[in-house]
Amino acid sequence: MDVANVNPSNNVVDILSAPRLSRYESQKRRDWNTFCQYIRNHHPLMSLLQCSSIHVLEFLRYLDQFGKTKVHNLNCLFFGMLNPPAPCACPLRQAWGSLDALIGRLRAAYEEHGGNSEMNPFGAKAVKLFLRDVRNFQSKSRGISYDKKRKKSRRNQKNIMAMKEVDHQIHDDKNVGANIVIE
Repeated sequence: MDVANVNPSNNVVDILSAPRLSRYESQKRRDWNTFCQYIRNHHPLMSLLQCSSIHVLEFLRYLDQFGKTKVHNLNCLFFGMLNPPAPCACPLRQAWGSLDALIGRLRAAYEEHGGNSEMNPFGAKAVKLFLRDVRNFQSKSRGISYDKKRKKSRRNQKNIMAMKEVDHQIHDDKNVGANIVIE
């Protein structure tokens, strides 16, 4: 299993001959290397095979210190304000969207490196619950709604198109006599 081997190749020839990666693939590789470095520096020492959702959550909390998003505390005067009128001492944290995207990339990278999708610590229920809690708190803290956009079903789209067609016909029928001048 390749998951146990976390050391990236340092061979310059391999790097130069490799095809150019997309932005997503480059970011995924950087994220994976960062997580692997975090695991290598973990005390007590552990391998990726021993990694669980607990370690993923530790990693996400560790990354919080590098965030750039102001998240107001419950006792802050500006809690719930979208654009506060003055600065406050509330911490800067990782934005929910950034964490969500990070977990998606790490989940894919884990499986690409030979990890079992059923045992993927990035897809664990605890991680999903953590992300949901972060989203909800940041939404309340910053006065932003993270409502999920729902796709319209094909049946719904056909009904809407039919209603618009009927509406156009009604308006056209009303306008037919509008140009007639009665003397």
